[in-house]
Amino acid sequence: MSGGLLVAGTTSDAGKSVLTAGICRWLHRRGVKVAPFKAQNMSNNSAVVVGPDGRGGEIGRAQAMQAAACGIAPDLRFNPVLLKPGSDRSSQVVLLGEAVDTVTAGNYHALRPRLAEAAFAALAELREAYEVVVCEGAGSPAEINLRAGDYVNMGLARHAGLPTIVVGDIDRGGVFASMFGTVALLDPADQALVAGFVINKFRGDLGLLRPGLDMLARVTGRPTYGVLPWHLELWLDAEDSLAYGRVLGRPAAPHGTDWLDVAVVRLPRISNATDVEALATEPGVRVRLTVEPAELAAADLVVLPGSKSTVADLTWLRETGLADAVAAHAAAGKPLLGICGGFQMLGRAVHDEVESRAGSVAGLGLLPVEVTFAARKTVRQAAGTSAADPGVPVRGYEIHHGHVSSAEPGLPPLLAYADGTGEGAVRGAVCGTHWHGAFESDAFRRRFLTEAARLAGRTGFRVAPDTSFAAARERSLDLLGDLVEEHLDTAALWRLIESGPPAGLPFVPPGAPR
Repeated sequence: MSGGLLVAGTTSDAGKSVLTAGICRWLHRRGVKVAPFKAQNMSNNSAVVVGPDGRGGEIGRAQAMQAAACGIAPDLRFNPVLLKPGSDRSSQVVLLGEAVDTVTAGNYHALRPRLAEAAFAALAELREAYEVVVCEGAGSPAEINLRAGDYVNMGLARHAGLPTIVVGDIDRGGVFASMFGTVALLDPADQALVAGFVINKFRGDLGLLRPGLDMLARVTGRPTYGVLPWHLELWLDAEDSLAYGRVLGRPAAPHGTDWLDVAVVRLPRISNATDVEALATEPGVRVRLTVEPAELAAADLVVLPGSKSTVADLTWLRETGLADAVAAHAAAGKPLLGICGGFQMLGRAVHDEVESRAGSVAGLGLLPVEVTFAARKTVRQAAGTSAADPGVPVRGYEIHHGHVSSAEPGLPPLLAYADGTGEGAVRGAVCGTHWHGAFESDAFRRRFLTEAARLAGRTGFRVAPDTSFAAARERSLDLLGDLVEEHLDTAALWRLIESGPPAGLPFVPPGAPR
């Protein structure tokens, strides 16, 4: 067979990514050869995939997570178009893993036919190679101002004949109106592919919701395939929901007598913020994303994460008073970590004629390095060890234009490549690295947190000896599969995948505006 399904949503962050992953895991456990697909993703959270030519390329992190749900290695075709916002008005275009252009809302339409052609070709190849391809939409299919030329939502469904389900987040309120309105704003040919609905993040008595489901079916002629409950354990690999003030996950009680409080600065153009999720899997480690200087003052460890726009976010740090809070934290001798763009901000200067074209800009001056941006982006997987302890293996990946162009002689690195070359920098309690994903390496994460606790004076903190980030991710994916099996009508979903959209689905007026 060559089955397919499109998971669309009433809004961004409605649950498309997690529902797609859950359906993929359910099918994988049934022995189906399944792959994920998202024609175009707009996200600064990306993963590095080795392409057929041996070079590294980028796809959305959500599609890498969905590939894991399918039990397969990620593939550049799973997310052929990735838009990485560098500002409110422009995005870098990554096509089949490689950065090819920068677009604005004004000139995007000129590039769109090329992107659509690449996306359609990638999906066709995947449908030849896999029994089922579960596609994820973007935003909402009822964004009527964007329907012309769309190749991500109903444009994709129309091109490939995909049955479509619409997921809505009941936690936001107005889920029935959102679902009805989504269908009612589509033209007849699009509506003919929308087979039904899924409700996400429900809390409470399902009996109180059921009359609404019946009414929705009467007014749209389409069933709700199930109601997924809100679940505390679903927080890994977040893409769109890294909100201010949020504590990641459910921090387990400390293994020792002390907690370790970690404050992660929520930069405006934060990139690969999922790096800190590995820290949050450790018992006794409380990780919060914040924009409050006072929370940095109270933290044991402060993290400056990656950024898609290093210079702009560095300016923002200064304007908000967070730069002073970061400097005060370092002056107190407490640990400070910069990752990728955050590492670049910690240096003496950033020389950027590529990303921001701002020229030379003073950094925070907390590490004796200077960073120069190169036109060609470094995109690769990385492997090596802790520089301080060569017996501790580390794996990660790199996505950056900036390179350390000068450093104080004898400055210790944080990591070492397999050939012994140093990477990153350490000076006292301040350190930085260009490697994303390094803290998913369990032994390195434990070593780092142990040293951070010592520097912060948390003498009672102890890392757990058996925390496995890979196992935590697998548990999360299995939980998604369990929720799909337990709460959705999987027999009906299978009929959609196998046979396509049901015939005779009624038209819901008024349809798309003319």
